[in-house]
Amino acid sequence: MKQAKDYIIFPLDVPTEKAAKAYVELLSGSVGMFKVGLELFIRSGPGLIDFIKSSGNANVFLDLKLHDIPETVFRAMEGIAGLGVTFATVHCGETPRMLEAAVSGAKGMVGVLGVTVLTSVASEDIKAAGFRKPFYEDLTRLVIERADMAKAAGCTGIVCSGREVKMIKKTLGRDFIAVTPGIRPVWDDIKTHDQKRVVTPAIAVKNGSDYLVIGRPIRDASNPKEAVLRIVKEIEAVL
Repeated sequence: MKQAKDYIIFPLDVPTEKAAKAYVELLSGSVGMFKVGLELFIRSGPGLIDFIKSSGNANVFLDLKLHDIPETVFRAMEGIAGLGVTFATVHCGETPRMLEAAVSGAKGMVGVLGVTVLTSVASEDIKAAGFRKPFYEDLTRLVIERADMAKAAGCTGIVCSGREVKMIKKTLGRDFIAVTPGIRPVWDDIKTHDQKRVVTPAIAVKNGSDYLVIGRPIRDASNPKEAVLRIVKEIEAVL
């Protein structure tokens, strides 16, 4: 049975491999997965993934947000498939062919997650980017359309905010994985952060989120391990 801690993905958004390894050693038994993003992967490469996997039972979420021509995405995902990670991301972007190429390259060895709309993006950003009125007036509509495209392409799931999860699950089914960033515990001051579409861990899980990406509330805490335990209790209250 899935435990509360298994919902938590801790992003290793730190500038050095040394700092990343320190967090892995500290939190390996407390969270379900570690996220390795662009900054850290560029600096540390696949070696860090091997370190995470050898440090405990936590899985790896490789968040590189691939976005390129289909053939390049296919080859990149082929390389990722050999790393032994659980999830890897690709932007939904402009064409389903890129998503299909990512799924093909994954060869069933890694779950491909489509990135719908970044949680730092607000309606005014979508408007400024030239999208039609229905999409910037209701971001959920854009997320749903991209999620539907991701599922049709064979993706395992998507990355979306906790505000859109309920509709995603209702529209595309509960087996379609939803990974939710922009999570802020009830005790965290969201005013100090740049993400716009945020929710609490409890709300996200109640809405149907399968995994929660929670970084700064843990990383910036005086005692990160204690912060994780507080978040676990929030999740347990709604399980």
